[in-house]
Amino acid sequence: MYNAEITGWGKCMPPARLSNHDLSTFLDTSDEWISSRTGIKERCISHVDLADLAANASLHALAAAGLKAEQLDAIILCTCTPGTTVPSTASRVQQLLKAKQAAVFDMNAACSGFVYGIQTAAALIQSGAMKRILLIGAERLSQVLDWTKRDTAVLFGDGAGAVILEANSDAEKVGFLAAKLGCDSEKREILSIADFGTDRPRFCGVDTLYSFQFEGPEIFKRAVKGMGEAASNVLMQAEVNPSQLNFIVPHQANLRIIDALAKRIEAPYENIMINIEKYGNTSAATVPVALCEALEQGRIKPGDNVLLAAFGAGLTWGAAVLRWGQRVTPLQNSNAELNPCDKTALEILAPAIKGCQQAYAQA
Repeated sequence: MYNAEITGWGKCMPPARLSNHDLSTFLDTSDEWISSRTGIKERCISHVDLADLAANASLHALAAAGLKAEQLDAIILCTCTPGTTVPSTASRVQQLLKAKQAAVFDMNAACSGFVYGIQTAAALIQSGAMKRILLIGAERLSQVLDWTKRDTAVLFGDGAGAVILEANSDAEKVGFLAAKLGCDSEKREILSIADFGTDRPRFCGVDTLYSFQFEGPEIFKRAVKGMGEAASNVLMQAEVNPSQLNFIVPHQANLRIIDALAKRIEAPYENIMINIEKYGNTSAATVPVALCEALEQGRIKPGDNVLLAAFGAGLTWGAAVLRWGQRVTPLQNSNAELNPCDKTALEILAPAIKGCQQAYAQA
């Protein structure tokens, strides 16, 4: 019987940073207004395509695992902002990595995508169908935001994180232990981009101005409930007592949601990874990026029981428990970098900001 263990990890955060002060230059907002409500201070804005972000994070993960791309059996790209839908963006990542033998597909569970993906990858490995899988969470949300709406424009950023899962047949159970996934579709419209897909009539309205629906108070209530119930359930499945839980990597959507989740599952705050102040909500990328940074900071130890939890549009929710292996440092390091960026975040966004403003002026 095989199990799936994380053996490599990597992240890619674009260099251009959009601060709360930058946002206040074109929105009715301020650093105090944003940070007090969300915990966010800045976010990354990508100057490259989503596939480039994903491939860069993947190269770091492959190096950390001591693997070459041609050794991969599959590439799973978790995203709700694909560069292309036909063909899948995962196929472009395969092309960039030269992972010719790998099966590829995109997965969209919004912010819960990486947690959904880790159970999918683990099941493929546990069944014996595959031995090495690259799992990526990547988003380029800056491309779909309405830059006239402060309630959503201040929340999101771009980035990518990736892990390698490998088959592990050790007698001691190490790696993936359990997951609980679900969806609260009753109120799916409260977090949605209604016209980002084929439901949108063709030749109608202003091209690429999307309607981003975000009902904060209702999302908060359902996020805490969904992640809290999933976390409690998955700990029971994994036969891990809450007192045996060593570290928690939650979705980085809002500091208040993280605080509420910690209280709900009675987790010590010092055992929770938080990096929302630097990146904002990067949707499917938040969990793998936070996991990478926790490892970089030495906060995950060999043998630790680690809980991942997320909530996203749909309204999807999920949690997974891992028992970390002996290795917490990379086998190798990659020197992969993005193409140079010669613009500030505001300069990158200038056409989109102008376009959104003009669309409303003409309405």
